Amino acid sequence: MNEDMLRRGVAEFIGTFTLIFIGGGAGIAVGHYGHPTAANLVAVALANGLAIGIMVTNLGHISGGHFNPAITLGFLTSRRITTPLAGLYWGAQLLGASAAAFILRALTSALAVRNRATPIPTTTDGKAVVFELILTFFLVWAVWATAVDPRGAFTAIAGLAIGLTITIDVLMGGPFTGAAMNPARAFGPELAGKVWTGWWVYWIGPITGAVLASWLYEYLYLRPEQPPVAKTPDAAS
Repeated sequence: MNEDMLRRGVAEFIGTFTLIFIGGGAGIAVGHYGHPTAANLVAVALANGLAIGIMVTNLGHISGGHFNPAITLGFLTSRRITTPLAGLYWGAQLLGASAAAFILRALTSALAVRNRATPIPTTTDGKAVVFELILTFFLVWAVWATAVDPRGAFTAIAGLAIGLTITIDVLMGGPFTGAAMNPARAFGPELAGKVWTGWWVYWIGPITGAVLASWLYEYLYLRPEQPPVAKTPDAAS
């Protein structure tokens, strides 16, 4: 592994670790010490959004600030990164999420189970997939519009837009599915808590939403336009 790949992998590990440790830790704190109130939902949403916003700002210039296997897949399928780099990112992201979840479990004991995204009993797995698909679509759309599109007015502060998108997603989707929007966000806590109920929801939903958003933005706004048809001499003005 060359030095550049190592730097990128470490950046993805740290960013994903931060999301699970801060976002998941906030969920544990609220679940243990508080009650399921609107104020606590806002606190968890802000913790997740700020964690990602800050890490994208800190590390986006090194790795692109994916911190999410679904986002990395969007970059891969739109041919913006290579397959070896995507594989490195996926490994770093899952490892970072797992490390954070195991540390939270060690620090909070069985409370780590609350750090996992889980559909509520009244939300079927099918509905949960749709929730996660739409929420992830919003997130990846924000990534493409700010961090990818060179014409974006706010490229330098893409972390703010991405973090706020996560915040609004958690505010809406948190009570229904946990609003993971990220396979690693679910995988790490599931591994640490040894609870895998509905695990596939957090792969199918986010992956589908990410690919749809990345392809739609890519081909609507970023692919070069076809050159205009040349006019014949008779049609020239």
